[in-house]
Amino acid sequence: MRITFCVVAFNEEKTIGRLLENLREQTYPHRDIEVILVDGLSTDGTKDLFFDFQRRCGAEFEKILVLDNPGRTLPCGWNVVLEHYSGDAVVRVDAHAEMPPDFLERNVAHLEAGEDVCGGYRPNIIDEDTPWKSTLLAAESSVFGSSIADFRRNGTDRQVDSVFHGAYRREVFDRVGRYNESLRRTEDNDMHYRIRRAGFVIWFHPDIISYQHTRNTLRSMLRQKYQNGYWIARTLFVTPGSVSWFYLVPALFVLGILFTGVLAGLGIWQLGALLWGLYALFAAVTAGIALTADPGRNILYLLLPVLFLLIHLSYGAGTLVGLFQLKK
Repeated sequence: MRITFCVVAFNEEKTIGRLLENLREQTYPHRDIEVILVDGLSTDGTKDLFFDFQRRCGAEFEKILVLDNPGRTLPCGWNVVLEHYSGDAVVRVDAHAEMPPDFLERNVAHLEAGEDVCGGYRPNIIDEDTPWKSTLLAAESSVFGSSIADFRRNGTDRQVDSVFHGAYRREVFDRVGRYNESLRRTEDNDMHYRIRRAGFVIWFHPDIISYQHTRNTLRSMLRQKYQNGYWIARTLFVTPGSVSWFYLVPALFVLGILFTGVLAGLGIWQLGALLWGLYALFAAVTAGIALTADPGRNILYLLLPVLFLLIHLSYGAGTLVGLFQLKK
């Protein structure tokens, strides 16, 4: 099977080099791999790294294409790939990712067994093992702090609604079409919904694993959560069936805070006390489990309840702002 491996990047010079080395380390035959590297008009050295990889490794692979993404967003970049790829299947990997040497080989094994779309477990990692970055990683990796999305939970082979770093047979995009370029951060939600509606099955396999770099600062993490929440709201007005209920929980949490705050101002404080009590309990228990499981007993894990709150407020506020702006 001829595979197209693709990456869409914008200003990713700090992480893209390692991902490209991961590609060179793949055990799948390189002569059966077409590589498409799409740059969103980066202002750093990302595109130079793409051209350097093309120059150094072009003879190893079937071919290496370096293309521009004038639209700059991810869905625009993925559509550039769909315009140019020639493989029997395409494997999408995020620019913030790393992958083990057998990543492509394992994906291809499942595709050759007859599957249409497959993917696997995608835990988060950090680029530097410091107490603060480890704390951010713990917040991002926690089900309570982040999400219960299928790719965040390992387990058994199963049908799922979506995958991260997925592998797709050509027939999938031939039938479903291109990514919706109006959805800057939720193009996968929309695409996977359309894939399922077209009758294809998306499979999760625990033997497939890849890694995603956690945001390195609290500011960048909260900005990411806010934008994710905002685009979830926008997606509700485009393909509402693609938005799972758990994406809306942070917005409901923020509304709950506002509602109980009003009640407290009227002297009715019991409901607010119950809400905050339950939240504090779950946050404290989650932080305690993380601290106990950490071999280094990172004392900064005591800040996890605060980080959970900031993450939920950022995501929920983004969703509510998105809904308000769309209503206008």
